[in-house]
Amino acid sequence: MENIIKAGRGFFAICLVGLAGQQFYYGDFRPVFVPAWPSPMPAQIVLVWLFSLFLIGSAIALVAEKMARTAMLVLAWLFLALVLFCHIPFHLVHDPNAGNIGAWNNAFKELCFSGSALIMAGSFPPEAMSPKRAALEKPLEGLIPFGTVFFSVMLIVFGIEHFLYAEFVQGLVPDWIPAHLFWTYFAAVALVGAGVGIILRIKLKQIAMLTGIMIFIWFLILHIPRAAAAPVTDQGNELTSVWESLGFSGVAFVLACAFPFRPRLSALN
Repeated sequence: MENIIKAGRGFFAICLVGLAGQQFYYGDFRPVFVPAWPSPMPAQIVLVWLFSLFLIGSAIALVAEKMARTAMLVLAWLFLALVLFCHIPFHLVHDPNAGNIGAWNNAFKELCFSGSALIMAGSFPPEAMSPKRAALEKPLEGLIPFGTVFFSVMLIVFGIEHFLYAEFVQGLVPDWIPAHLFWTYFAAVALVGAGVGIILRIKLKQIAMLTGIMIFIWFLILHIPRAAAAPVTDQGNELTSVWESLGFSGVAFVLACAFPFRPRLSALN
């Protein structure tokens, strides 16, 4: 179990570093973090660099298990703030396609990132800390119980979209796999079922493990080949999907193996 937890944390850390690397390369926020506003923010490139460095620092803390819980809590709140104060205003004010659920995909992904960071934070037991650090961390801990919900909302929404856009999604299934439409609907049911099961904590360990395996398979057979074929398409969007699928699979593995920590942590709030 411990090896699976470490691997899951490593997958999420690689995801954060990979996305930060893309931001350095393109000199811009990844759309999953900050949508493309009509006009850039003042000193945006500086904010991009600072945010990218924080992603890398958080990834290092996670793998090194040094102040990892604090780093993940801060990161979770930052992701949630970006959802509330960047994605939602952008879609409500500037996005003509806001009525289409697919236009909100990046917002749901970032909410999932917030939940992922909370799950990672919750996988670490409480540790001794200075009074100042304890005072900082205490309010942040309040979100830990919502980690599974934030993570699962994306699964449910994406599962629904598999039904709504089945014709498009089946085109993403590799040609060497038969019965594209069957696998599209199978994935839809699996995603919705996984999201609901995780939220309701029904066979949580089994469902989370199967979800991690499913997403990791997609990472191997879908996202890596697509990124290899078109690494710079849409400013590296396919490569972004590689990092995301690896990271979210790791989160599911940690959720499956480290869940017993969370009730004890939430009890401290």
